[in-house]
Amino acid sequence: MKALITGGAGFIGSHLADFLISRRHEVVVVDNLSLGKKENIQHLTDHDQFFFIEEDLLHFNKIKNIFNANHFDIVFHLASNSDIFNSVNHPRRDLRNTFAASWNVLECCRLHGVKKIIFSSTSAIYGEKTNKLREDSGPCHPVSYYGAAKLAAESFISAYSFMSDIRSWIVRFPNVVGHRATHGVLHDFINKLKNNPRQLEILGDGRQKKPYVYVADIVDAMLFVFRRAKGRLNVYNIGVQDCISVTDIAKIVCEEMGLKNVKFLYSGGRCGWPGDVPRYQYDLRKIHALGWKARYSSSQAVRLAARSMLGK
Repeated sequence: MKALITGGAGFIGSHLADFLISRRHEVVVVDNLSLGKKENIQHLTDHDQFFFIEEDLLHFNKIKNIFNANHFDIVFHLASNSDIFNSVNHPRRDLRNTFAASWNVLECCRLHGVKKIIFSSTSAIYGEKTNKLREDSGPCHPVSYYGAAKLAAESFISAYSFMSDIRSWIVRFPNVVGHRATHGVLHDFINKLKNNPRQLEILGDGRQKKPYVYVADIVDAMLFVFRRAKGRLNVYNIGVQDCISVTDIAKIVCEEMGLKNVKFLYSGGRCGWPGDVPRYQYDLRKIHALGWKARYSSSQAVRLAARSMLGK
């Protein structure tokens, strides 16, 4: 198939591009390189089935020309403002780069007859809930601009699916870790410890506890859901059964860096930053019934990611 990956030079998008190219699909990546990096896809640029276009999804006419010049069988829409921490004081980033960009992609799909779209959504759409999160848990009250923009995009995907006969797959990611990550707790901890191996600042109280999925599992799950879920609108949580605390993540990073007696300094509060959901857990019965389970637990995913990010 011929696939468009928006945000394909980013963390998860570049791993998806690797997989699709390895299966001999034709891949076009569109990325504005605000979070993505050319080095993430540099190894693919000489491949005759791979094409990279540096463009911003907010430039509607230019994106429309890309759709017009290609005949995409499917769109993997991964582009967004995924750095929640740095958008705390800039809600316009999520309005534009997470929601408006999604609308532009959907409208191009409608205008050019692309009938399949896979959308990377997030646990952040649910807000803070004490129960395990099911795909139909609601009402959804996001506590971050990112979660709100993703939820709005989900709503438009639902409407386009039924109004424009587009089959869609919405996959709600948890925390994703692995090689090429540009932000997040592991990226933050590793950089801080490189600067000062004697102490580590941890945002919040360290008790924040969430599921973490290794990037290879995320790509596998995304494509598994695409192959197996046959509805017009397919919505799935992707995750693991267990969770891990921020303090335990810090301990793993210290172990992998060979550091001992590191002093942990907590900024305090139950949340790491405004919009942070300190605890959640997915109900995974729906995706398990479909036949998919993660290979790695949260702690295994964190350790594998730390090793890969450290070049081990």
